[in-house]
Amino acid sequence: MTENSLDTAGRRADAEAVDSERAAPTTVDRPASSGTPTGGGRPPRPTLGRRAVAFADSLWRPALVLAVVFAAWWFVAAQEYVPNYLVPTPGQVWETMTGQWSELARHTLVTLYETVLGFVLAAALGLATAVAIAYSRTLDKALYPIVLFAQVIPKIAIAPLLVVWFGLGLTPKIILAVLIAFFPVVISGVAGLRSTDPELLDLAATMGAGPWRTFRKIRFPNALPHLMAGLKVAVTLAVVGAVVGEFVGASEGLGYVLLLANGNLDAPLLFADLILMSAIGIVLFVLVEIAEALLIPWHASRRAGVSLTTS
Repeated sequence: MTENSLDTAGRRADAEAVDSERAAPTTVDRPASSGTPTGGGRPPRPTLGRRAVAFADSLWRPALVLAVVFAAWWFVAAQEYVPNYLVPTPGQVWETMTGQWSELARHTLVTLYETVLGFVLAAALGLATAVAIAYSRTLDKALYPIVLFAQVIPKIAIAPLLVVWFGLGLTPKIILAVLIAFFPVVISGVAGLRSTDPELLDLAATMGAGPWRTFRKIRFPNALPHLMAGLKVAVTLAVVGAVVGEFVGASEGLGYVLLLANGNLDAPLLFADLILMSAIGIVLFVLVEIAEALLIPWHASRRAGVSLTTS
């Protein structure tokens, strides 16, 4: 009885030490001019000016790359190294985008709606599947091969079948977005839920925490870094799924516009459509990263001030 008590106390102490190391701010000595206390206190929140400087510092590198790509595009198109009906000039693309903006905006909203709804459904279903796989060995053996089989099927091959089943409306596009975005959510969720320290689970059990409380307080917060990484991949794939769904039997959306531009050899419209597709993916990715920064500010990358998208 004494040995068991000591063992339990030892595991509790180890778990508390792990928690204190995760919760405590980095204790690297810094100069006094940096404004970071050298003691155990929490560092002061950055001012608005410092945040603006940090934001500008994180943006100038990708802005420089985009400027170089834009300059190379303009030079190649202006010198007509490639015919303009294949690679239009940036001015032609801009004129097409502004001249047909109302129509392009309508199609963009359709694709955005399909993407967001498909991503939300994929995130919910993927998380539920990940929890089932992580908590049940039977469901793990039953569901994991099916999830893998569904992933390896080319989605463009089943798009016509979805149109036959569900018609020409938004339903087949949303289903296709769900199917493409579902897999990374499941994989990242399972990896995160299984990465919980067993000693923390033992400590929770010895303190009388039930499965739901353990999931809410330990397993799910510990899985959030993995899950958010999967969601960032899934939100970009959801755009692909929506556009692929629009390739088959659609009358609106950016995928439909892409087919029209390709059939009419309208390169400026084609480039404008591609730019709008990319803008949807980038905006949604940034929103998921903002959610990640709000949900897991305690994560190592966030404490160190490292942005995974710009560094």
